[in-house]
Amino acid sequence: MITPAIPRSSLEMGAMRDVPRNPMAQRSSDVKNHRMHEVKLSDGIITLSPLRPDDAEAHLAGEDEPLVRWLSGGPGTREGVEAYIRHCQEQWDTSGPLRAFGIQVGTDETLALAGTIDLRFTAEGLSPGQVNVAYGLYPSWRGRGLATRAVLLASRYAANEGGKEAVIRVAPENTASASVARRAGFTPSKHTHSEDGTRLDWYIRDLRIDTQNDPGAPKPA
Repeated sequence: MITPAIPRSSLEMGAMRDVPRNPMAQRSSDVKNHRMHEVKLSDGIITLSPLRPDDAEAHLAGEDEPLVRWLSGGPGTREGVEAYIRHCQEQWDTSGPLRAFGIQVGTDETLALAGTIDLRFTAEGLSPGQVNVAYGLYPSWRGRGLATRAVLLASRYAANEGGKEAVIRVAPENTASASVARRAGFTPSKHTHSEDGTRLDWYIRDLRIDTQNDPGAPKPA
């Protein structure tokens, strides 16, 4: 893990807790270079935009036991969260393999951070063209369908950036995350094990199939 602060796996309240750390390699040339201020996705209910330094306080306030258990592996600290967000900004600015978004709800004047979602275009265990999807919502925002919306928006973005398949990896007992994957059009695939022996169920969605009509297809924000 880059830091025990921000979730990097998938789940409505956390999911796979052990996605191996990715190399800081240059992304393939078919993935476009976007400065972080240029990316903003919305379906009219939620907005995805790159994590920013002022998101640190909201993340620390929203972190709970399920997020720590499934995603981060340890309670976050302000120093750790701020360092992770700086790393995310560098990834946006240098076309690294990580695309980390804040999940926001509300109007431009009253946007609230409801959770995070990230895409990794390279990661251990993935085949070329596969993109790992990782997400987590804070307690007060769960049960509203926001995680599904975020996965749909992020999947559409991944497709536009050259991704061929989106992958969500979930521990079997993480039924909330598995439900999100199914609602977002992912289908069960294989099973693998993390370095600590945790079984991970794979859910995959083919991004080459048109997703323009998804409920979560991005609209101008």
